[in-house]
Amino acid sequence: MPPPTQPPPSSPDDAEPSVAREMDDEDLVEELLVTVNSARAFAEFRRTQRKECANLLRWLQLVLPLLEELRDAAPRLTDDAYRRLALLGRALSAARRLLRSCNDGSKIYLALECETVLAKFRSVYEKMHSALDGLPYAELAISDEVKEQVELMNAQLIRCRKRTDTQDMELSMDIMVILQNNEEERNADRAILERLAKKLELQTLAELRAETKAIKKIINERNGQQADSTKQIIDLLNRFKEIAGIDEKNVLGDVSMPKSLDKCPSLLIPNDFLCPITLEIMTDPVIVASGQTYERRSIQKWLDSGERTCPKSRQPLAHLSLAPNYALKNLILQWCEKNMVELQKREPEPAAGEQDVKRKEDIPSLVDGLSSIHPDVQRKAVKKLRMLSKESPENRQLIADGGGIPALIGLLASTDKKVQENTVTSLLNLSIDDKNKLLITRGGAIPLIIEILRHGSPEAQENSAATLFSLSMIDENKAAIGSLGGLSPLVELLRSGTARGKKDAATAIFNLVLTPQNKARATHAGVVPALLGVIDDKALGMVDEALSIFLLLSSHAACRAEIGTTAFVEKLVRLIKDGTPKNKECALSVLLELGTNSKPLLVHGLRFGLHEDLSKIAKNGTSRAQRKANSLITLARKL
Repeated sequence: MPPPTQPPPSSPDDAEPSVAREMDDEDLVEELLVTVNSARAFAEFRRTQRKECANLLRWLQLVLPLLEELRDAAPRLTDDAYRRLALLGRALSAARRLLRSCNDGSKIYLALECETVLAKFRSVYEKMHSALDGLPYAELAISDEVKEQVELMNAQLIRCRKRTDTQDMELSMDIMVILQNNEEERNADRAILERLAKKLELQTLAELRAETKAIKKIINERNGQQADSTKQIIDLLNRFKEIAGIDEKNVLGDVSMPKSLDKCPSLLIPNDFLCPITLEIMTDPVIVASGQTYERRSIQKWLDSGERTCPKSRQPLAHLSLAPNYALKNLILQWCEKNMVELQKREPEPAAGEQDVKRKEDIPSLVDGLSSIHPDVQRKAVKKLRMLSKESPENRQLIADGGGIPALIGLLASTDKKVQENTVTSLLNLSIDDKNKLLITRGGAIPLIIEILRHGSPEAQENSAATLFSLSMIDENKAAIGSLGGLSPLVELLRSGTARGKKDAATAIFNLVLTPQNKARATHAGVVPALLGVIDDKALGMVDEALSIFLLLSSHAACRAEIGTTAFVEKLVRLIKDGTPKNKECALSVLLELGTNSKPLLVHGLRFGLHEDLSKIAKNGTSRAQRKANSLITLARKL
């Protein structure tokens, strides 16, 4: 019996096992081309991911010439070449899924999970780099020009994987404030919501309808998992709908997704049965002048708010008559009976009371009362206007159009503490509308509001801080508030105010230090020790807000000199070790910023056994915390 044949000694090139080829070489290349071209078909992306999507699309465009040359030359692929192109195919498929998600996915999800989504982009870059690095160009008959182009792209992919992006801090802080606010909604919080809605492009009826569908898709995909995250997404959606005037409290809605449908998942509600405003099954459908059909109470609410256009088509309405759509109503009733769907019984909308009409008619006389020579008349007028300005956009417009803003500004200098309080709160309510922000600032209100912030009653101070925050949403006002001395009393309120006052002060300070010149002003005003006091006050529950401000300040050299102490680094280390997941995430971000600019500070932090904590967070922390922990680990290795 002959001895067994010994395999030849292996070489590095033989280390990989033979590749199982799932398709022909030509089919593989053709599939890669189809994947790239279908991925490039996506053109519009959610605002929070537009930069990364643009980068990815640019790299997909650079891959095309390589694939086209492969298709034209049709070389026989070696195992190594086939393996790399198969890996490239997986990367391109992941890129297509990612671009589709950023094209039509939930805007709220993409904002809340921006760090997770960014990690997916980096995973795609890693896969593309691994596939293209060392590609055997010569045996694939690739031209020198295309080879140079691909190698340049590969170098860019390496840099991109190592890049540490600066997140949208304003967006991050706004979301944090809204999600952590469990108190009764304040108009300052409404102002944050309006800014978020504008930034996420969730203001119009069409945008909110598309977002609702995207969120329902997420809920179905999660199948009951990640309940806390899902609840946050739904809560934010409902709050955006509320400020847009859409009456829908539950995205799943007992009407649009009743329990009986759970037993029959394939059953779909016809779109024509859903009101375009609430996305619920209509019980009393009516036709408006444009020919569109809506639930009666929904479209009536739209018209009562002063709108004179069709919500869906945006066409001007020739008249405001509502015609019952009996045919559609009968179809809905038949469908519900056949599918055992019980329609929700609605209570009739209460008619507007005579008292409400009278109060609106009183606004001109109340505005006149602000300028009365009689203190009692002034006090009563400003108290009523404070209440009316909070109730509705229509009231705010009537007050502004009637000259109420200049008259209120004139009362800010009153020596009556209660008048001051009601006046500044009225201006806070009016400042919800952007055009009123401009009228308030141009009327010279900022110095007077700052004076109330210094010497007013506790509630007046809180609402003055909230008003400055609301006004600072206009960029030019950020610099104006800082130059007029607004940061010093805000820091004092942060140091010694009520719990509500400290929150208002922190929110306003965060917004103001987004402007570089205000960073130095805040530091000079003593914001650093005030923030340290906030972190030490565990009952206050504002550690994350304080750290977010520290992160902004640490990007400024002069502020960093005061922040960057060994005592502060030790405080960050304690939060990284023992804090909540969000505490750890924020503390890591600040430590990374400080350590990048001052190696001795990072070395000091590492002396407290931080290596083990960083390793744990890199595996089990939030997405953003994992990224920051890995960056710190890399930086520590270099040291």
